[in-house]
Amino acid sequence: MPFDKSAAAQYADTHAESQSTGNCARYVRQAVEAGGISLHHAHWAKDYGPLLVAMGFRETTLPPEQGDVIVIQPAPGHPAGHMAIFDGSIWVSDFKQTHPGPQGFYPGPAYRQAHPAYKTYRYN
Repeated sequence: MPFDKSAAAQYADTHAESQSTGNCARYVRQAVEAGGISLHHAHWAKDYGPLLVAMGFRETTLPPEQGDVIVIQPAPGHPAGHMAIFDGSIWVSDFKQTHPGPQGFYPGPAYRQAHPAYKTYRYN
């Protein structure tokens, strides 16, 4: 089944809150589903990598493109990890992550300081 990256990104943008609600996994999963891919649920954001791969996403190290999903491992005080989807300009999770620079995918100071491991997934 094809993945509509534009529909997923648009869903993420229109449903993002003004600040984090601690529900990044649910928001990103719903955005991916709006793009046509049904994902199994994981309790923690950090555990979504294998679920994305099972549905046809592949790891990439290339610059982000619309529809890419990043899964970030835990930072101190954030045991669930984090995930976000790239809308073509910024990373969006349960909120629009507007921190500038190449590490704009990290959702907050604890992540930017700790630099936890992450993987980016792309549907081809």
